[in-house]
Amino acid sequence: MLETDVLVVGGGIAGASAAYHLAAHGRRVALVERGDIASGASGVNAGAIDSIGWGHAPDLQAHLTAGSVDIFKAVQLDEGEDIEFRQSGALQVIHTAAQYEFERRRVETLRARGHQVELLTTRAARSLEPGLSPALLGAMYSPLRSQADPGRATRAFARLAERRGARVLTNRAATALAPRPAGGWIAGTAGGEIVAGALVIAAGAWCGPVGALLGLDIPVVPVRGQMWATAPAPPCVFQTISSAESQHAWDVDPGAEPPFLTIRKGARVTRHLYGRQRRDGEIIFGGDRELAGWSATPDPAGIEVNRGHAAEALPFLASLPIARTWAGLMPFPLDGRPLIGRIPGRDDLWIVSGLASSGFGRGPMAGKLLADYLHTGQPAPLLASADPAGRVREAGH
Repeated sequence: MLETDVLVVGGGIAGASAAYHLAAHGRRVALVERGDIASGASGVNAGAIDSIGWGHAPDLQAHLTAGSVDIFKAVQLDEGEDIEFRQSGALQVIHTAAQYEFERRRVETLRARGHQVELLTTRAARSLEPGLSPALLGAMYSPLRSQADPGRATRAFARLAERRGARVLTNRAATALAPRPAGGWIAGTAGGEIVAGALVIAAGAWCGPVGALLGLDIPVVPVRGQMWATAPAPPCVFQTISSAESQHAWDVDPGAEPPFLTIRKGARVTRHLYGRQRRDGEIIFGGDRELAGWSATPDPAGIEVNRGHAAEALPFLASLPIARTWAGLMPFPLDGRPLIGRIPGRDDLWIVSGLASSGFGRGPMAGKLLADYLHTGQPAPLLASADPAGRVREAGH
């Protein structure tokens, strides 16, 4: 039987970061992952890291994004882990006059709050990204946005946790979780029982099934995202690329439970786009968000829609064949807000999840905020909007 101060269930970016920062606080930590580290969404996403800076009055989103960029930088530059981090900047391209007006207002608002964004003409955007279509109406430029290899980065956090004394146990699904009469928790796994003083749920899209082991209803559902890649090509995509289409559509109607999907009840409501070129030369793009149960099989029709959207931004992509496709399941909270903190009504039960489609880019700071809260017992005030209280409920209530 393994005994530890804190048991983290889940080996994605948020769980690995929580384990790393808890171990840095001097806590004895064990992390269990049902597969390999980064075997879920944390290993198969685009590797985009969104940040527009801290701003004048940083809220939770600013902490999660700008804070995560700082942590990624430290992992690459100070800890010596090659995670392919690069502060590349990002362009969100504009296709229509309505999108342009939406982005113009958005840029004005963000700049007034101290964030680093700029509305560029098409000519200025093409000076940064020569392959962009001249038919575009412009782009929002975010110089602080970055990119990294998601699998390498997630595994780096796990290694850093181990260097600080954490136990990282892969292929060890938690099959039973229960409170101990004397306090703390006991977890049953295929490799034996683990006793811990505190339990952290960081299981991503699988938080629902993990919560069910505890008799809890955790309001996180799996949403399928899918991507495609070309064969390796010479350098030709220099920023991370996205489109204003979905941002504009969700500003008009975000939808509900969960919001920010591209397909609702089988009908497409918008297109969503993000992509970049990896260091090995692959050009990768994706964007669909659909409730598809537990299916992680790509939908070819959605891939073709996304490829067409990408080619509207970068026309040369139309001549490059798709070399591979894949999909993953993202943890979407039903109300659109992350869950980071203590679960009320249970002693030393914690959660860090619900980071939706940007879990990779926000996970490092989410894990740190959770670790700091667990270690000190005092939540950062900005975590009020991510409080699980009233959202995680007893099953059947």
